[in-house]
Amino acid sequence: MSFFLTYIVPFVIALGLLILVHELGHYLVARWYGVKVLRFSVGFGKPLLKYQGKGETEWVLAAFPLGGYVKMLGESDDEVEEHESHRAFSRQPVGRRFAIVLAGPVFNLLLAVVLYWGVFVGDNKEVRPLIAPTEMEATLAREAGVREGDLVLSVDDDEIRSLRDLQEVLVRRAIDRSEVRLLVRTSSGDDAVRILNLRDFSIDDIRKKDRNADLILHMGLRQASIPTLIEYVEEGGAAARSGMVSGDEIVAIDGKQVNFTHEVAETIHATPGQTRTFTVRRGGEELTFAVTVGAKQEKDGKEVGIIGVRFDKSFLRVTVSYGPVDALARAVRQTWEISALTLKSIGLMVRGELSPKNISGPIEIANIAGETAKHGIGTFVRFLALISISLGILNLLPIPVLDGGHLLYYAAEFIKGGALSSRVVEVGQIIGLIFLFMLMAFALYNDVNHLIF
Repeated sequence: MSFFLTYIVPFVIALGLLILVHELGHYLVARWYGVKVLRFSVGFGKPLLKYQGKGETEWVLAAFPLGGYVKMLGESDDEVEEHESHRAFSRQPVGRRFAIVLAGPVFNLLLAVVLYWGVFVGDNKEVRPLIAPTEMEATLAREAGVREGDLVLSVDDDEIRSLRDLQEVLVRRAIDRSEVRLLVRTSSGDDAVRILNLRDFSIDDIRKKDRNADLILHMGLRQASIPTLIEYVEEGGAAARSGMVSGDEIVAIDGKQVNFTHEVAETIHATPGQTRTFTVRRGGEELTFAVTVGAKQEKDGKEVGIIGVRFDKSFLRVTVSYGPVDALARAVRQTWEISALTLKSIGLMVRGELSPKNISGPIEIANIAGETAKHGIGTFVRFLALISISLGILNLLPIPVLDGGHLLYYAAEFIKGGALSSRVVEVGQIIGLIFLFMLMAFALYNDVNHLIF
């Protein structure tokens, strides 16, 4: 039941909403032009639920959920009676047919705009874009001169308000393989520019070794360390037994100055069972405590030290919100940029510059749906927007069977001045079905391969 609620339910909600909106685009524009819609189906195959009522359209929820369709009068000429010929899809001018087919992908892109707008206009609890270089010496971040506590203000022309903003922009720039200009405010309050050179940064090379690799970490960047102000002391823990209390700030261990929590953690983790001298600042004076470090067993069996404290992370948190107009502009821009990036990624795959192993199928989408749902409604809505864009762009590809394939037919019809032969359309449909089947099989193979390895 837990697996069902965690992964299957978010997956069904995501897929159902995206398919519904896509088909609704076809339906509404068809009705706008007076075309008779016989069936509106979410899913393929055997109908599970049907409803028609007094209307002319039959509404269907079908068994196989990976898609849907709108069946219109006149998609095959033999079903059209003469008195209804003006309402048949096939009898419409080519421009109207083009608009009806185009409406599905366009509605997916519009849905992404609406979803992003909803996220941006709300009060989002985010992490401030405070960064630091990783411990490794030879990294892009160190070459750029990144320092502990740099607050990123912008990347090129993109304003950065949260760590999420920074991560999204840097991943996009990594695919572009471009040089990136980070405007930062240093810990001393000065503004500085860090030039991050991503020209030779290969996402493919990194993900061949670890598919779930943190790309930002591979650039040599990490979240800035937290100051050593104690927010909570566990009752009965090593720190509490020694006399330390919440509000204490650890300033030294065994006489060695410490400034950040990772320095404290490294010392504690490495010395389970040992007694260390902690110097803390409390109310303007410094106090010293002898703390016998406790121990706990990690999943890998390794024993690490603990003292039972949690540090104050409030300075890392920030509320990010935009006004309705600014949120709309940002939502449109985000949708545009991700659409362009999706098209570019497809182009890179076709040219062999980006591995097709990045293609995901239903298993991986279900996994991501569940994981994003765990992190809250905002993260899940962002995922929905991203998948909606992917669905819209995929359907615009000039592949027979997909909407883009039909648009290609109509464009050829417009140029030619007449409909293409039924034989050309049939051959195209067969080729499209084969290609689509191969694509789905490959995506499913990737999903299974990712689960096993």
